[in-house]
Amino acid sequence: MSKKDLITVSGAIAKILGGGRYLVRLENGSEITAQLSGRMRRFHIRVIQGDRVQCGVSPYDPSHGFITYREPPGGAPRPEGERG
Repeated sequence: MSKKDLITVSGAIAKILGGGRYLVRLENGSEITAQLSGRMRRFHIRVIQGDRVQCGVSPYDPSHGFITYREPPGGAPRPEGERG
């Protein structure tokens, strides 16, 4: 599955589950388990409880996803079209 096929959703880290997994509470109230994307692991991006994140979720299994972006503490979202 390519990156273009993923559905992008926003949420906040609710709990750190261990093993590189996180419980993410989405804006619509549902919760998913997510792991860091490869690029975030490569550049050692740290994610802690309470951080706002953007996740890529598969349309085939919407209960799991990849954390693709951590929003800055000020809450300014990433501009559309920015590569990431």
